[in-house]
Amino acid sequence: MRWISPEIIAELCDFEYERYDRAVIFRLIFATVLLGAALCANAEDPAQPAGGDAVVISATRVPQPSLEIPASVDRIYAEELREMRWQVNLSEPLARVPGIVVQNRQNYAQDLQISSRGFGARAAFGVRGIRLVADGIPATMADGQGQAATFALGSAERIEVLRGPFSSLYGNASGGVISVITEDGPAQPSAALEVTAGSYGSLRTGVRLGGTEGRINWTVDQSRFDTDGYRDHSAARRDQLNAKVKVSLGEATSLTLLANTLRQPQTQDPLGLSRAQFEANPRQVDATAISFNTRKSIFQEQSGASLSHALEGGGQVQAMLYLGQRYVEQYQAIPLAVQAAATHSGAVVNLDRGYGGGALRWSAPLQLMGRPLRLSAGLEHDRMAERRRGFLNLSGQAGAPKRDEDDTVRSTDAYVQAEWRPAEAWIAHAGLRASSVRFVSADHFIAAGNPDDSGRQSFSATTPVAGVVYRLAPTTSLYANLGRGFETPTFAELSYRPVGTGLNFDLRPSRSRHLEAGIKAILPGRARVNAAVFDVSTRDEIVVDTAAGGRTTFRNAGRTRRDGIELSGEKQFDAGFDAQFAYTRLSATYRDAFAAAPVAVAAGNRMPGVPDMQLYAQLRWRHAPSGFVAAFDVQRRGRVAANDANAEFANAYTVANLALGFNQRGLRWKLSEFLRVDNLSDRNYAGSVIVNDANNRFYESAPRRNMALGVQAALEF
Repeated sequence: MRWISPEIIAELCDFEYERYDRAVIFRLIFATVLLGAALCANAEDPAQPAGGDAVVISATRVPQPSLEIPASVDRIYAEELREMRWQVNLSEPLARVPGIVVQNRQNYAQDLQISSRGFGARAAFGVRGIRLVADGIPATMADGQGQAATFALGSAERIEVLRGPFSSLYGNASGGVISVITEDGPAQPSAALEVTAGSYGSLRTGVRLGGTEGRINWTVDQSRFDTDGYRDHSAARRDQLNAKVKVSLGEATSLTLLANTLRQPQTQDPLGLSRAQFEANPRQVDATAISFNTRKSIFQEQSGASLSHALEGGGQVQAMLYLGQRYVEQYQAIPLAVQAAATHSGAVVNLDRGYGGGALRWSAPLQLMGRPLRLSAGLEHDRMAERRRGFLNLSGQAGAPKRDEDDTVRSTDAYVQAEWRPAEAWIAHAGLRASSVRFVSADHFIAAGNPDDSGRQSFSATTPVAGVVYRLAPTTSLYANLGRGFETPTFAELSYRPVGTGLNFDLRPSRSRHLEAGIKAILPGRARVNAAVFDVSTRDEIVVDTAAGGRTTFRNAGRTRRDGIELSGEKQFDAGFDAQFAYTRLSATYRDAFAAAPVAVAAGNRMPGVPDMQLYAQLRWRHAPSGFVAAFDVQRRGRVAANDANAEFANAYTVANLALGFNQRGLRWKLSEFLRVDNLSDRNYAGSVIVNDANNRFYESAPRRNMALGVQAALEF
């Protein structure tokens, strides 16, 4: 079989020594040994059963304690998602996760920019290079493009974030995995109401209902968010509905039904600012945003079902199906003379997308050489069919048609995972995934100077991964892993050629090699510490070639390298205090020079959109008798290159935020009020950059000092 051929094994182990030079190897060994020595003072007999680890992670597909997973993985609980927060953007909770960068554009027409160890940083809109999952259903399309706006944080029970080689078990575009799990309904019928109002005309209201009736458990979350926006021409409205129903069909079988909707009409797009514009007035917009009335409307509906059956002996079979519809209309700012060219597709993009898929998964406990072995396997298929049309943008009104095509992408994957315990203190993990992605485009807009651009392209890859865990103590684990990943271009990245018409099928997938080592510990006194060092080498990196007037083209660069260190920890103190911190140091550079418009890129240049460091620290105090809570956090982010040439950088910044609240509880009710002030020092900084913008309008301003006042109430019936 191809999956287990000697060539695949050799490919996995074929790490060029010059990439992992002595300095890198020294950092891997030194960081692990140093932290391990510091923790050994609290170590106990590693032969003892795993204890003290109450954190069970499911992002690796098989739920297990985090200390038994040879990968960097974090979990954020509902309290951290909702307490004294807006519950609108993933940038709120993910700041505390090392290795993850969430740049909030303050532009709801383009969504957040999320990267994991540098993967995804190139995205001009939406999410690339990271797999998004909601309740086991992909929120990333078959081509690798995802939208974080579809996550309903108001009803999330937890978020799990997986980084490193084991992300590749999710297939194409898996530089990291962000999985959101919706909470179950409470045992008693209940209702919760949330109202938060703040600066710049922002208002969020939410209603959450849930309960249990016999074999049926259910929860429904409805929310609306309105804002005038920090910048001019950035108003938005977002309506979300998320519903989950679990039905017990017997002692061994359960059915989960899911449905969610997103409605975001006429969301204004303020575009980017030049350095001069940003420094003169960070709230302004370029005149072209007004003259072309740049905006986007999004409507999405999705439903899914998951059937789980427990097998005798501890095994499990799960089947999942989902269907969805997504409609997008976007008005871009492109000069009319440019739009009028015969080969141009216009500045109004209209997408009508149907998508769906399914998965079949199996796992069972077995024996290998008399030791426990858990084997898992699965098949997955995803499909997206999109009608893509383009029109002239005549001062904010749709004009003559310029593009009409049907685009289809299918992704079919098969994977197998194994977890073996050869000794009491050792756990070995391995996995293999075979992926096939097929793009087909049928062009219906054929005119003088614009020929038939129909075409098709297929990509495939086999991505192996392996890791090992050593239980240094019941509360401490050392681990190491290595693996491969690949990432195809998305349909949005294939949409335009640098010259001519049709899809850019010259783009190739990027392929990466990963190495990681780390340590995890749960220390006496209610503390948790994680540390990881990693090194990633990629060839054929997909990079922005040109970006002008809302139209971005892409190309393949040569080799790139990402290496760094991640540290995180949390500690509960006496007298109601607790603290959290997360630190990332990341070097992401091009190893090969390449030609790109308008200048050549030198080897050694930093990859744009990736800060070289970031730090998060929070101190929180709870006064139980009064219900008072106060939280103070500081976030530091290093400089971010705005383009491949490294000609401009967004400045490093430090911001501090303060939140104060009260909690009251009765027998069947609870009430919370809070006030939060973000950016206490009133700092002017760029929250995001538009990578390689050809007009040099790279900067998207973050709000200066702003406030929010909220009330959350819940009642059991």
